[in-house]
Amino acid sequence: MRPSTLSRLARRARRAAVAGAAVAGALALTVAGPATAASAASTWAPAGSATVHPGVQTETAGAQCTANFVFTRGGDVYLGQAAHCAGTGGQTETDGCSSGSLPLGTKVTVEGADHPGTLVYSSWLTMQADGEQGADTCAYNDLALVRLDPADAAHVNPSVPFWGGPTGLDTNGTSAGEQVYSYGNSSLRGGLSPLSPKTGASLGDSGGGWSHDVYTVSPGIPGDSGSAFLSADGSALGVLSTLALAPLPGSNGVGDLAREVAYARAHGMGGLALAHGTQPFSPLL
Repeated sequence: MRPSTLSRLARRARRAAVAGAAVAGALALTVAGPATAASAASTWAPAGSATVHPGVQTETAGAQCTANFVFTRGGDVYLGQAAHCAGTGGQTETDGCSSGSLPLGTKVTVEGADHPGTLVYSSWLTMQADGEQGADTCAYNDLALVRLDPADAAHVNPSVPFWGGPTGLDTNGTSAGEQVYSYGNSSLRGGLSPLSPKTGASLGDSGGGWSHDVYTVSPGIPGDSGSAFLSADGSALGVLSTLALAPLPGSNGVGDLAREVAYARAHGMGGLALAHGTQPFSPLL
């Protein structure tokens, strides 16, 4: 089971954003309210004018999160978000094999899209349906996929704002001290985009490789849940999942995307592919 020192980072409009901050635990970061495939730039909207891309806000039954990466499967286009963004329990319910969730088919509002997206995959629901027993898998597998309405596909670009990339899928984790990059879009920032890009360092892998503990210049806050993390070479490293209140206060838990995607492929999402960014990765602030 995931330690009680973690809290989800989804932000719900009906809930105080940092109400659980004094709890000795980790918070989820929602705010209420085979190999990866590179995609040809010609299939995507220009990065400068695309309205749907990594880093846009999503809202699932009042829980505001941040989209991570763009994925494709067959002719469908998906945005990734944290599975806990559809969670129905409290902020410290972070174990995907026992925590409640809204069902598949739930509509998700996507910033920049003309139509709601649809929740079509949740690692939490999948693990519960399949009787997953792996403690680390249950604790850290926190990925959901929102299928975009086909009419919105022309508005999509897979590049991460500010940083560019992803250049591919990171498959070897991180070592202590390795630089990491992220882009959060919590509504708590009041639309101040200069506060969204974050860089920091990994503390190394945890949970048998399922998670990475990271410190960034400013930690992820409620509403940043699900946001993308890139490794030092611009590869898609992971999905922001939790805020630790102890024993490493202010650090964030980032689910390992390679493992999460592999799990999805093996459980009904065969052929799922990460879309590469059309903009080059540039790690300079």
